[in-house]
Order: sequence, then structure tokens, then C-alpha cells
Amino acid sequence: MSESQIGGLLTDLWEDLREPAIFWQIGTLALCVLLAWGLARRLQWRAPEGSAEALKRGAAAARRLAFPLLATLLLLSGRAALARWHSTHLLSVAIPLFGALAGIRFAVYLVRIAFAQSRWMDSFERSIATLIWSALALHLTGLLPEIVRWLSEVELSAGRLSVSLWTLLSGAFWVALTVLIALWAGAALEARLMRAEHLHSSLRAVFARLAKALLLVTAVLVVLPLIGVDLTVLSVFGGALGVGLGLGLQKIASNYLSGFIILLDRSIRLGDLITADGQHGQVTRITTRYVVVRSLAGVEAIIPNDTLVTTTVLNHSYSDRRVRLAVRVQVAYGTDLKKAFALMQAAARAHPRVLKEPEPGAQVVELADSGINLELGFWIEDPEAGSQGVRSDLSVAMLEKFQANGIEIPYPRRDIRLLQGSSPAKPGE
Repeated sequence: MSESQIGGLLTDLWEDLREPAIFWQIGTLALCVLLAWGLARRLQWRAPEGSAEALKRGAAAARRLAFPLLATLLLLSGRAALARWHSTHLLSVAIPLFGALAGIRFAVYLVRIAFAQSRWMDSFERSIATLIWSALALHLTGLLPEIVRWLSEVELSAGRLSVSLWTLLSGAFWVALTVLIALWAGAALEARLMRAEHLHSSLRAVFARLAKALLLVTAVLVVLPLIGVDLTVLSVFGGALGVGLGLGLQKIASNYLSGFIILLDRSIRLGDLITADGQHGQVTRITTRYVVVRSLAGVEAIIPNDTLVTTTVLNHSYSDRRVRLAVRVQVAYGTDLKKAFALMQAAARAHPRVLKEPEPGAQVVELADSGINLELGFWIEDPEAGSQGVRSDLSVAMLEKFQANGIEIPYPRRDIRLLQGSSPAKPGE
């Protein structure tokens, strides 16, 4: 429906408001809206658990479009029924508004899917749709030009600079729109890069972050001339940024560059088991400012990238994910060591996390005071799952095998010898 047609409808509607028959249109509008709301509540269909992602998204879109689409259909039916006796200009104005609401909700939902990892879209989805629909309704009813004229007359002064309120609002709108488009394009490009199996995960992350940064810079450079800002002011901003980096932001810049260095040289990768800055755990996230290390106890440490570049990092899975562990036990003197070695190795081979190659090995570590210290060495390839559990399992298994085969684990023992015939102690000694 064209703008001139909407204007004609509003003129006719103004004439209808002077007639008592307008209450028939108001009643029909209220009845259609209430019926649409009730039916939409009953038709809140959800995809079954385990359904495909496309089916879940389709069900979510249907829930959002149910009310405006049902209202549009009921209003069309109500207008056709009421047109035999009364004019229906109010219903003719309401129908495109509800149709526009359906289209806006669907468009905003598509934007939400594009920003699936942005939680703020979940909270502001309805607010954004309502804001866009309100602006469209004001435009269709002819009230928007008057509001724009009033906002243009309100001026804000800052020194010798005077800016109207409409200029600020339109500038904020264009900035938000271009940034959203840049973020959407960056998210789409990142998803495409993450599916490129021929690229290493670190390179994919680097390219995705560089693409997002370039798209945001391009969006800013495009929107500034649209709102009347001269690009030469960026030279002043660049000088101020350089002074800030030299005085107080060098640490932030260092972390940012260190993040790209870590991703490019691939010294630390996602899933690596590292020890750095007194923290030990698995790398779960690498950003441009910090690296998240999740310990085996579930505690996440946030380590700045600059620390990982300038200090020593123990990467337990840098070139090989296999890690050697050891369990020590003491047996009594007189034990058949070959039999003890065989039992220890058998306990290790029976554990599902112990690798068959290299084979588990047992050695004599020390001839101690109370017994012979033995060590069982073995390899695992999943250090991120923890090591204490497998050590505990092997200790219990060795203890059971030793008890079943009569091998003694000695207690600490001290022998005290009393020598007879020694002279008694003299007084005062």
C-alpha cells in the first residue's frame, strides 16, 4: 500500500471518527486482536527434543509470527464482513500495521540467528522490533515528519559547535546500523572460516578476528561522512591514540599484539595442557587480550597474552599429547622383584587410559631403610582428563595384587639394641 493511499485512509478515518458507527470498527478491531492473541497463545508449538536445528528455528519463527499474522487474517475477514453495512477505514489502517509487525519480527529474528553468540539480542529482540514498528507506524500515519521537524529545532551547543537533536539521533542510528551489518558480516565470515578444515584452528581464529576488525573500521569510515563528520578529524584522534599508547595503554597494546603472535606461531593451541604463571590446566579459549586456562579442578584462570609471550610456559602437549606418569610403592626386603614387576605392569595394562605403546615399565628406585622403593611408569594421551584418578586406580590395583600374591608392603621399623656390661652413668653425667 502506497503512502498516498495511507494518507487517504487517514483522511477518511478522521471523517469516520465523527460518526457513531466508528464503535463498530473499534469493536471489530478489539475482537480480532483478542482472538488473535488467544489463538497465538494456544498455538505455541515447540519442536520435539532432539529435532533438527532447522525445525527448531522454524518453530521459534512461527511462535513470533503467530499473533501478527492471525490478527492480519482476522482483520481482513472482519473488514469484509463489516463492509456490507459500515465503512472500514480504521480496519484498513490497522491491517498494514499488523502486517508490518509480522515482517519486522521475522527480520529481527533473522538478525538474532545471525548473532547467535550475542546474548544481548535475546533480551532486546522484542524491544528492537517494537521500536522499528513504532517508527514505521509514525511514518504511515504522517506523524513522523512533524516529530522530525520538532527534533531538528532542538539544538545542543558545545562551545562554538551547535548540533540538532535530530542530527545526533540520526547519526546514532546510522552508526548502530553499520556496526550491526559489520558484526553480522564478521560472524558469517567467522562461521565460514571455522568450517575450513584445511586451515589450522589458530589461523582460522586469526583471520576471523582480522576480518572483524577490518569490517568495523570500514563501517566507521563509511558512516562518518554520512553523519557529516570530516575524516580529517581522525588524524587528531590518531595522535591522541598514539600518545595514549605511549603513556598508559602500552600494556593493552602489548597484550593485543601478543595474542596475534600466539595464534600465528601456534605455540599455544586450544586443548593444550600448559603450566604458566603458577596455573596448570587446559587452554579453553584464546582471545586478543588473554588466554583462559581451565584447571583440572574446574577453576578458570585468565592469563594475559603478554605474560605467555615474555615468560616460560610449560606446554605438556606441544608436540606430543602423550604424558608419562609414575606411581611409587615400597615392598619388603626378600620380595621376588620379578614377580612384583610383573604384577605392577599387569595392573597398568588393565587400565583403559594407559597406553599399550610405550609399554608400562617398573624399576627399582631406591634401597630404603624399611624396604625397596619401586616405581611404575606409564603413558596416557588425555592429560586434560586429569592424572590423579589413574594414579589412584593403579595404586588400588597394585595393592590388591600384592595382597593376593603375598607381597608385603612394610611399615617403618626401627631396631633398638641394649648393650650389656656397660658402666653405669656417673652422677652429674
